[in-house]
Amino acid sequence: MATNFPLLQAFPLRGKTILVTRSAGQSSQFTELLQAAGANVIEMPALEISPPSSWEALDRAIAQLSDFHWLIFTSSNAVDYFVHRLTVHGQDTGALTAIKIATVGEKTAQSLRQYDLQPDFIPPNFIADSLVENFPEQVADRKILFPRVESGGREVLVQQLTAKGAQVVEVAAYQSCCPRSIPTSAAVALQNKTIDAITFASSKTVQFFCKLLEKIFPNPETENQSFTLANYLEGICIASIGPQTSKTCRSLFGRVDVEAEEHTLEGLTQALVKWAASS
Repeated sequence: MATNFPLLQAFPLRGKTILVTRSAGQSSQFTELLQAAGANVIEMPALEISPPSSWEALDRAIAQLSDFHWLIFTSSNAVDYFVHRLTVHGQDTGALTAIKIATVGEKTAQSLRQYDLQPDFIPPNFIADSLVENFPEQVADRKILFPRVESGGREVLVQQLTAKGAQVVEVAAYQSCCPRSIPTSAAVALQNKTIDAITFASSKTVQFFCKLLEKIFPNPETENQSFTLANYLEGICIASIGPQTSKTCRSLFGRVDVEAEEHTLEGLTQALVKWAASS
């Protein structure tokens, strides 16, 4: 993978051990980026992706695709599960010809292109708020299909589009949950405090990481347990992919040390390079 690091000489993250918390099966690209910069990477998936508890709502929406004006994807998982379900019903992506598609983030757009689909709109900032603020047409009386995570996702997109007069149909396309176990290498590194930075690419990875941390460290009975857990991470850089993830980090850890300027894995890598240069 070709990678440019204009801020420093080759291997700007040499000597740094970085914990990656992306979901199992989705961490390889980020790991490669960090390793290309010289980092020692330890993977600790803090998220597992699985089908929703029921396909009923998504199947019903697929049967009524011609009713929708827009289809919105905010994650690669939503794209993958939606297209999979489309094929289960004997349809292909040609069924989406008459529907405009919006994606939040270049990574989501790349996932869409893998199915020979092109997004009609990508907001300038890779966050849901930017999609609403920069939507290319009036949404009043538009019917919008929004395949999303079954539970725990942000509601701002639906709320803001609805406030502008859109009819938004939310359907569960996938579910995310906390893994049951922790890789031994990650547990040992956290216990021995040999990690320099921990990266988070979503609010859920922050939340589930805290649950997993309780499996590694003692769980003192205290009214402020999040602060207690944060103490175990003292001296470790907390790196976030974007504003919403940073907000969750501050809520649970009391701080965030690095936030990507561009809310992508490449942007997070560059933010870590800057951090390494100044640390």
